[in-house]
Formats: sequence, structure tokens, C-alpha cells
Amino acid sequence: MDYVGIIFIIGLVILVHEAGHFAAARLSGIPIALFSVGFGPKLIAFRRGETEYRLSAVPLGGYVLPAIEDENEFFAIPVSRRLVMTLGGPAANVAMTLVLLGILNAAAGGTSFTGTFLKPFEQTAVMGLRILDAFGRLFSGGGELSGIVGIVAQGTAFVGGSAVKAAQFAAVLSLNLAIFNLLPLPALDGGKALLYLMEKVHPSAVKAHVPLAITGWVLILGLMLYTTWADVLRYAAG
Repeated sequence: MDYVGIIFIIGLVILVHEAGHFAAARLSGIPIALFSVGFGPKLIAFRRGETEYRLSAVPLGGYVLPAIEDENEFFAIPVSRRLVMTLGGPAANVAMTLVLLGILNAAAGGTSFTGTFLKPFEQTAVMGLRILDAFGRLFSGGGELSGIVGIVAQGTAFVGGSAVKAAQFAAVLSLNLAIFNLLPLPALDGGKALLYLMEKVHPSAVKAHVPLAITGWVLILGLMLYTTWADVLRYAAG
């Protein structure tokens, strides 16, 4: 599988994440103005009810925009409903991992209730603990960060032309995205959920959302630029 295939997998994993936010928002009664597949200029679009469904020019993931006028209207939505929407993205990625592992188990050992429906939960738990350990070593200085360039290069080397390995890569990447987004850091789903819960303790915590989110996005964008540059230098030197 070439670079394009790996980029497609990355985009699919991100799209599943955003679709999870969308489904959770609809389930909790939060209106959605726009659900875009991809980013950038609009290619085609149609409207169903109050939601515009859009295909955009850069097919790497997608995004969801609630149908609200301003932040005050958003924070007027009950905390419980906002939590459902926020956690829907990571939940969708975990579900994707479970489904892919079930398919892989069935392909390897035949279809059985245990292998297809039960064993994936054990496999996901073990994989999740390994990912958490890797994150722990990263924050303690014992790990190495990779950006999109590194992920594409490593994914291409791992997958080769194997459909089985492509599914394994997608499962691991999906769970990584879920766990990373649940970290209690500003701008990530875990950080948003933590701030929503803090509103229950002290309503004035709502004032911290916007400045922390801006700070978080600046840090994330800076980290993305740093890891991308480090990846380019690493692979250019190699």
C-alpha cells in the first residue's frame, strides 16, 4: 500500500471520529448546522433538515459545526448533553477498533461469538494499556513524537500491500486517536469534558473555556509543526 492509501486510512479514522461527534449530538438533541467530509473549499453539498452535508476539497477527516449563534448559546446547552457530544468522537473510534479486530479475528480463525464479539474487548483493553504506557513514556521524556509525515512513513512501511496489516494499522490508529483525545488537555475532548464537569462544581468555570481552548489549539498547532519538521529532518537524514 502506498502513501495515498495510508493517508486515506488516516482520513477515514478522523472522519469516523467526527461522525461520532455528529451522531452523539443528534442523539442528545444538539442541532448541527454543518457536517463536512473533508476540509477546505466546498465541492458538493446538500441540505437535509437544518443540517448541510458537505464534501470538501481536502479529504482528510471532517468536522461538525453546531447550529448556534455564539458561545453563550452553546454553554446554555445542559452539561450532560454537551458531554455526550464531546465523548461521541472517542467512542466512535473505540467502536471502530472493536469492529476491525472482530473482522480480523474472524478472518484468521473463523467466525465465532467469542472471537468476533468478545475477544476484541480484551484485545482493545490490552492495546489501550500499551498506548497509555507509550504516552506516559512520551511525557516523561522516554519516547519519540511523530507527526503526520512520520505516521504516513511508518504506516506505509508496516502495511506494505497487505489488507490485513492495513486493518491492523487502522485499528491501532483509531484507538490511539481515541485515547489521545481523552487526555485532559485544553482543546482535546478530554479537556472539554473536564471543564464541562467543573461547571457542575462552579458555574463560573465556563469563563475558562475559550481562553484555554485558544491556548490549547496554539500548543497543538505548534506541536504539529514541530513534529512535522522533526519527521522531515529524520527521514531526510535516513
